[in-house]
Amino acid sequence: MDSFFNSLRSIPFRRGPKRLVAGVAGGIADKFGWDVTLVRIGLLLSFLLPVLGIPLYLVAWLLIPAQDDSIALQKIIRSFSK
Repeated sequence: MDSFFNSLRSIPFRRGPKRLVAGVAGGIADKFGWDVTLVRIGLLLSFLLPVLGIPLYLVAWLLIPAQDDSIALQKIIRSFSK
């Protein structure tokens, strides 16, 4: 399982640094050089799509590494395995 999370850390994308909730919008804006407010509006509009919006955001939050290379899903798994 660690190899899976290490491969996620090798992608050149991070959540944050301008975080409001989980940092997904801040990471997208930082990666592409976009205004974070516009990305947040786009994400909020995507929440109106019943299958794509919120589930994709949750998957992104769980799998995309944060600025410190921590991955939310890995933290959750570790907390249950103790």
